[in-house]
Amino acid sequence: MSQWYQLQQLDSKFLEQVDQLYDDSFPMEIRQYLAQWLEAKDWEHAASNDSMATVLFHELLTQLDDQYSRFALENNFLLQHNIRKVKRNLQVCFQEDPIQLALTISHSLKEEKKILENAMKDEKNHVSSLLNNIILDKQKQLDQKVKTVKSSVQEIEQEIKSLEDLQDEFDFRSKTLQSREHEVNGLAQNEIKQEKVHLHNMMLKLDIKRKEVINETASLLNEVEQIEGLLINEELVEWKRRQQVACIGGPPNTCLDQLQHCFTLLAESLQQVRQQLKKLEELEQKYSYEGDPITQKKQFLEERYDTLFITLIKSSFVVERQPCMPTHPQRPMVLKTGVQFTVKLRLLVRLPELNYQLRVKASFDKDVTEKSSVKGFRKFNILGTNTKVMNMEESTNGSLAAEFRHLQLKEQKNTGSRPTEGPLIVTEELHSISFETQFCHQNQQIDLETTSLPLVVISNVSQLPNGWASILWYNMLVSESKTLGFFSNPPAATWGQLSEVLSWQFSSVTKRGLNSEQLDMLEEKLLGPNNCFSENLIPWTRFCKENLNEKPFSFWLWIEGILELIKKHLLPLWNDGCIMGFVSKEKERALLKDRMQGTFLLRFSESSREGAITFTWVEMVSNESQFHSVEPYTKHQLSAVTFPDIIRNYKVMAAENIPENPLKFLYPSISKDQAFGKYYSRPKDPSEPMDVDDSKASGYIKTELISVSEVHPSRLQSPDNLLPMSVDVFGELTRQLSPSDIDSVLCTAYPN
Repeated sequence: MSQWYQLQQLDSKFLEQVDQLYDDSFPMEIRQYLAQWLEAKDWEHAASNDSMATVLFHELLTQLDDQYSRFALENNFLLQHNIRKVKRNLQVCFQEDPIQLALTISHSLKEEKKILENAMKDEKNHVSSLLNNIILDKQKQLDQKVKTVKSSVQEIEQEIKSLEDLQDEFDFRSKTLQSREHEVNGLAQNEIKQEKVHLHNMMLKLDIKRKEVINETASLLNEVEQIEGLLINEELVEWKRRQQVACIGGPPNTCLDQLQHCFTLLAESLQQVRQQLKKLEELEQKYSYEGDPITQKKQFLEERYDTLFITLIKSSFVVERQPCMPTHPQRPMVLKTGVQFTVKLRLLVRLPELNYQLRVKASFDKDVTEKSSVKGFRKFNILGTNTKVMNMEESTNGSLAAEFRHLQLKEQKNTGSRPTEGPLIVTEELHSISFETQFCHQNQQIDLETTSLPLVVISNVSQLPNGWASILWYNMLVSESKTLGFFSNPPAATWGQLSEVLSWQFSSVTKRGLNSEQLDMLEEKLLGPNNCFSENLIPWTRFCKENLNEKPFSFWLWIEGILELIKKHLLPLWNDGCIMGFVSKEKERALLKDRMQGTFLLRFSESSREGAITFTWVEMVSNESQFHSVEPYTKHQLSAVTFPDIIRNYKVMAAENIPENPLKFLYPSISKDQAFGKYYSRPKDPSEPMDVDDSKASGYIKTELISVSEVHPSRLQSPDNLLPMSVDVFGELTRQLSPSDIDSVLCTAYPN
């Protein structure tokens, strides 16, 4: 899809920006008619190369002639006239200065690209805003429903008080009538009759009032049931899925506090309903009658209350933070034996009377059938304090929580030797930790239980990468059931699913995920050049177990090595976008082919298990592009010298000619010093010529490591630009000048 076509799909506000890029000197008609041809040419290079600009200028005129011929065949006189006029204007404006035309077109194409990027950001922000608004609206609606329940409970409270007042009045008048009927000077029969009629009417009113309260309470419990179902079956399920995604590097999980607010308000409302039911029972005990709605409905309402309250409490017991070793905070659910890990529980129903009342016990692989059914399945004991009391003091937000901070796992040793072979390797064997507590309700003990997400237990840190791969694969594909036998027959993933998770691995530890071009290269590497479709299935073995393109390591271990290299040695460069990273050798050459001499890019080695980075630069030899790549740098070299310093000081040399740095511009055309200057090591203040105290103090003369590649003299620039110099002279020069000073002098005296 051409850039011009994409621009035409934009909103009017962006099209107005495009319109401002074109005028009579380079009209939009040319852009429209020759869109694909214009975008296929390197106008940026032509803007600095007079001969190339001239060639492209004449090619452009030829393209206009061809377009004129097409209009002639269509007998479109008006468009023929416009094309002739456009061609004359171009010849007038740019015949003597074709570089200016190249600059104009290059500028327009760049500005178009910026407009497209801004439009995509705007659309992404719009979509994100819409999603956020949908979530916020959903939360507001849920919050409003809970508040409506709270309000209805208060209204019923007032109704019950009114009912109590009516019943008290009825009781008082009834007893008064009875006492006065037995007095000697009692009421006249007529008055007694009137009072009985009045009491009968009050009785009817009382019955109606009781029915109203009972019906309103039943309706309220129906509403609570609906909201509770929404909270438990939708909102809580969605939160748990977001937690899974966050655990494997996705967007941070949110909204648990909002869920706690709704759970708590609903629980408080149910507790108030329980008090109201007790009050109705008291009123019934004081006065009841045949067909009394309280007598008929109280048991049903109490049972409904119990069911709703117990279900709410049970569902509110969650694992707020999954098990994780503090030494590897970005790799949760992979635990190493003998290493402490933490895990945090929360009760979303935050009731003050529960503070310090719930004692939580942690158990490993409780009720896991694989312990007895799977051959060689390992068993572990939890060491450390495996019980904890939930309280509101440990959490900064005052939630009712329990955090286990000092748990460890120890493998149980069988009396016999463990079978050497089993259906699953260690890093595919899934386990879980269960948490139990009891809640006293209506003098009845209610069991609460929740379980962690499946875990991988390792005994050696070298197993961590493959253990994390298992966690990624499981949580990418499973959102509901917790099947610990998942890897006995693991399902395949689509590239669309996997690419997102791969990008998260970078964005979770750096400021930058993977862009579409980088993901395209990874897709081709994993699936092959002819199978790159987002719905193509990728087996688990292809991702993590099979050797990658005849290399002695898997695709995932290659990615893992690069991640470690970035985190420890290349983080600022990766965050700034200096590293293209994932680009094939073929694509690399295509990108560099028409660039200025000395243009280079940085990519990761495809043959290093532990992660390595190299740079490739282009140079012109006999008007042909030649490409040179340096041997990749691993963590061992980068531990001694920073990569920016390697780029600054890198030299190639032939025979006794002065070494030169071939690296001039970071792709596409950024000055090397502009791209990496802020990361260069600061030079120390030079010692005075006669100052030898430093060498005496340490016994050594200080040295500086510089990367030098020895090449055949023909690989360097033309002999006219070489500066013969002996090793001794060059040594003296480097003592007096820094490497960057030498480069500056050479670039000035011998420009490319």
